[in-house]
Amino acid sequence: MSHYAKVVDGKVVNVIVAEEDFFKTFIDTTPGHWIQTSYNTHGNVNSRGAPALRGNFAAIGYTYDSVHDVFYPPQPASGWTISAETNWLWVPPAS
Repeated sequence: MSHYAKVVDGKVVNVIVAEEDFFKTFIDTTPGHWIQTSYNTHGNVNSRGAPALRGNFAAIGYTYDSVHDVFYPPQPASGWTISAETNWLWVPPAS
């Protein structure tokens, strides 16, 4: 089984576990689309040594960047910057 995130306007609103075949018969009339995510991916690294899938495991409230095909968490505080194209995690401001 795999994990899938429901994305509406670039934001994750739901995450489910399903077989890929589920989406062949599942009729979802709500806005958005389902995108596969990997429970084993964090910081653009797969903990099992496989290729990382979409930067980070998606969770409700995460952003989906369709240009880079990655998920990343909400900004933890003002001034933090996303380490785009490396690990897709937030970096605190320099002190």
